[in-house]
This record gives sequence, C-alpha cells and structure tokens, in this order.
Amino acid sequence: MLVLGAAALVLTIDAWTALGARAEGVRLARMERSPRYGGGKFRNTLPVVEPEMWTATWRFVAGVPHSRPDGTVPIRRLRRGHFARAPSSGLRVTWFGHSSVLVEMDGRRVLTDPVWGDRVSPSSFVGPSRFHPPPIDLASLPALDAVVISHDHYDHLDMPTIVALEARAPRYFVPLGVGAHLESWGVPAHRIEELDWWDERRVGPLRLVATPARHFSGRSLTDRDATLWAGWAIVGPRHRVFFSGDTGMFPGFAEIGRRLGPFDVCLVESGAYDAMWADVHVGPEQAIDAHRALRGDVFFPVHWGTFDLSLHSWTEPIERLRVAARRAGVKLVSPRPGEPVDPASPPPVRAWWPSVPWRTASQAPVVSSGLSPRR
Repeated sequence: MLVLGAAALVLTIDAWTALGARAEGVRLARMERSPRYGGGKFRNTLPVVEPEMWTATWRFVAGVPHSRPDGTVPIRRLRRGHFARAPSSGLRVTWFGHSSVLVEMDGRRVLTDPVWGDRVSPSSFVGPSRFHPPPIDLASLPALDAVVISHDHYDHLDMPTIVALEARAPRYFVPLGVGAHLESWGVPAHRIEELDWWDERRVGPLRLVATPARHFSGRSLTDRDATLWAGWAIVGPRHRVFFSGDTGMFPGFAEIGRRLGPFDVCLVESGAYDAMWADVHVGPEQAIDAHRALRGDVFFPVHWGTFDLSLHSWTEPIERLRVAARRAGVKLVSPRPGEPVDPASPPPVRAWWPSVPWRTASQAPVVSSGLSPRR
C-alpha cells in the first residue's frame, strides 16, 4: 500500500504542471462574452452524442490488432538547412507527425499544434507513446513567425514542447481560454492571442482566422469544454491553407469554404476515429467530404501514423483515404513524416507504410450524427 501511495504521489507531481491553468479575470470575462459560451463551458453548434463510457473503456483495454507498428516507421530526417531556400511556388508543407505541420507560405512560417514530446499525456511515465521520433529537433527548426493551436488536448498542446519553443516562437494564436495554459508555463501574455470563431489576426501578409469545429476540450476530469476548440484558415496574398484541428463532420465546412476558400491544401484530421465518437472525429471518408465542402485542391491527411489513440490498425486511415479520394476524384498526398510537399506539384501516392489488415468503410462506418441525409 505504501509503495502504491508513493507511486501515485510521484505520478501526481509529474503531471500537475502539465494540467495547465483555468482562465480567470479579463480572460474569463472575454470567454463569457462569446456566443458559444454558457453555463461555464463552450458548446458546439451541433450536439455531440457521447460514447457509452464503460463500453469505450472496455474496448480500449481489449485493444485491436496492429494498432502500433511492428517495426521502424520510415521518416525523413531534417536539419535546419533543409529550410534555407524558400519554396519556389511560395508554398511548402512539411508534416512532422500527428497534427504538427510547418506551413511555409508567402514568405512566412506557421507551425501547427507542435508536439515533440514522447507521450501525449500529462505524465512522462504513462500514456500513448510515439511511433517514431520527430523528423527534426526543435532546436533545428527554422525561424518561426507564428504557432497556432487548435485546442488543449494533450496530443495537440504539449507542455514540454511549448516550454522548449517559448523563446523561439514570437506569437501564439490559440482559441479562447487556451492562453491560460501557455501563460502558466511561462509564455509571456503579450505573445499570446486568443481568438473566438471567425476572429482573425495578421502575421505580415497572412491572415490567421480561427474557424468553427465540432469537438471538445479539456486536460483533466474537471475542465471538460472549459476552453474553445477551432480550426485555422491561413490566408495569404497568393495561397490559402486550411488546418482542421480535431473535428466531427458538420455543416460549418461549407461556410468556411465559401468565406475563406478555395484552399490550395487542406490539412484534415483523418485518424483516431471510431463509430462511438463519430461526432468529434470525422474519419477518412467524411474527411474527404469535408475537403470538398471546403473547396480544397490538395488533401493532406494529418492526425494519423504517430500515436495509438483509437481502435483501428495504425495504417487504416491512409488505406481508407486512398479509396475515398480515388472515388471522389480528390488529389491526395501521403508523405512520410519529414517529407516536404509543394501542393503546386503534389507527389504521387506511394505506400511507405507496411501492408497490414484494415477495415473498409463498409465494415466500420464512421458517420457523424445530426447531418442532413446525402442526396
């Protein structure tokens, strides 16, 4: 019993700082003015059907085959020199794994949801661990102009990464309330800008627009939906990029496409889905539908191939995307982590992942609730 108590104490101390902080004062007052806020929490435009907790827990405990790679994941190792020359087209996108992407666009560099930690968890001892190392060391990243965060879940907001980046990221753009976490970890308040949906800020010639999403937030058992979640449109004089963050399917994609598209490339979450939580993760087929509603050109899948966060084999998202993109006539790219992509000349899809069993869309459909029937 004493050993268990000591272990629990160590885990609590280890995780405490990573939990972040709750908004208060001026920050909380601004949140309370948001049309999306009420009763102490943020709300989606469409209700979310929650999974049955015990069923979900049991399935996670049981696990599924091939949820992690058996061997080494092939990545392209990068150094600072790889970014010395600007992209000839004015746009280059480099995926570092999960939802961490460097967007080099119209003379500026924007990093999305940087997660370099070994685990996506408040603890450095327990929690889902990486399939592969980050393709580039944080210290070797080129100079950044902005970091955007989609929401405060651990696989999108990583305290060790934020602490390591603090001196190198001049401006952080986050949804309402998320700034409290960053400030508690040492990021100066004047470098944090918190946005509601449809708010926008300038970074040189770029407009960064926080866009609606259908998801949830929280870093503990007591702060569910205490902060906002969002996608991001990066709009420049020559190019446009959309980053979905995490989201279920909802009609807002069409509005985003009308107001801010068309997009040269859409970075859309495509993994960690299941029918039990189809309202907060789109799944591969609906990701393609979202891309089309957004008026996207090149589809760039993110949020897969780095952590085991769901109940599908680790390669299933990209296999299903290949089928769905081909049927819809969508341009799909599938780079290795660390492999830069110029959306003006997208590379052909080549399978760098192994062939392992996976379920088709008909075998394991993922369909968000509350949507109008397809015609």
